[in-house]
Amino acid sequence: MITNAVPYGEGDPVDVLTVNGVIAEIGPVGSVRASGEATDVLDAAGGVLLPGFVDLHTHLREPGREDAETVRSGATAAALGGYTAVFAMANTDPVADNALVTEHVWRAGRQVGLVDVHPVGAVTVGLEGAKLAELGTMAGSAAAVRVFSDDGHCVDDPLIMRRALEYSTALDAVIAQHAEEPRLTAGAQAHEGERAARLGLAGWPSSAEESIVARDCILAAHAGARLHVCHVSTEGTADVLRWGKPRHPSGPAAISAEVTPHHLLLTDERLTGYDPVNKVNPPLRTSSDAAALADALAEGVIDCVATDHAPHAVQDKDAEWAAARPGMLGLQTALSVVVRTMLRPGLLDWRGVARVMSERPAEIARLPDQGRPIEVGEPANLAIVDQDAEWTVRGAELASIASNTPYEGMRLPAKVRATVLRGRVTARDTATSPTEG
Repeated sequence: MITNAVPYGEGDPVDVLTVNGVIAEIGPVGSVRASGEATDVLDAAGGVLLPGFVDLHTHLREPGREDAETVRSGATAAALGGYTAVFAMANTDPVADNALVTEHVWRAGRQVGLVDVHPVGAVTVGLEGAKLAELGTMAGSAAAVRVFSDDGHCVDDPLIMRRALEYSTALDAVIAQHAEEPRLTAGAQAHEGERAARLGLAGWPSSAEESIVARDCILAAHAGARLHVCHVSTEGTADVLRWGKPRHPSGPAAISAEVTPHHLLLTDERLTGYDPVNKVNPPLRTSSDAAALADALAEGVIDCVATDHAPHAVQDKDAEWAAARPGMLGLQTALSVVVRTMLRPGLLDWRGVARVMSERPAEIARLPDQGRPIEVGEPANLAIVDQDAEWTVRGAELASIASNTPYEGMRLPAKVRATVLRGRVTARDTATSPTEG
């Protein structure tokens, strides 16, 4: 039973009863009664009730780099951030380019039980871009992989990318592209512009991203395939999407795109001081880019928010700038950053937040039980948000094994107070409730 909750932040508080993982009744506060004894009662205290969030882009590091993150620690962070489903990227060690590895990740997620963990399969063997991975085998495995990506590497060969897109149509799968023309980014360390020049860092041109997105929009349209663009970072890429999405024969929804919270809030102004916590791929861009990305997200040109949660062990991040690994934590701060950059300025309301953090990602990934309306008969995958809360980010206090957050010491608005997966509380403030076995 969830009491005193405000669905989508609209209207009067209500009580919500869930039975066997499904919303059984919604009514005015005090009017809903369980037929038996409720196993758990959550007082939302007037908090906003939203569908549980879905993250299309998470790095859980298992197998291979459990010193940075595990499925358990990452799932714990996800639940605390309001997520009920996450997609674990394939750049593990060994690479998730076969059914054996993807099933390992899937089973580990089921054992933890805090969020639904869906493994992303690699597009190419070993993320090397030369030969297609076993897409069909991974799709037919117990993990039922339906999202494929070489994230961390671009599928830069147009013939390989075309074949992947064509093959994906038979699997009802989506190819998620890390858009980066590697011949334009060799040795690049920061967004190409005045600040990088002044800091003596090799420039990373916006055109490296934009040219791949333009190419892939054309390839996807010709193949009749679904394309998802990872971590859009430039104003020009938003313009390319405005051009490319309507040209797909299946309609604009066949080409989707995500933006990360850090590309909405942070800019290359943070690079002064060379703190590698601000190093990320693609790099932090300009304030003009950030504003354009926020507008594109509000417009629907960019479909959703994805964290690109990238934990790193201390030795991989606490190094000189050029040697440090790119990436930032994001699961527990995503909602707060979206509130700060999108809700508070009036670009989105709470229904819009639900659209970009839950509903649209679930549609892209073909998850029938996630991102659903808060209505009787729908799965009880929910997040309760205290919209009036403010909190200070401390990396050491986050649930991830790593602590590489760019928001260290920053005051952020809104806080997830509880997360519910199929009617069971998986996170409540700082306490989680994993299943056994």
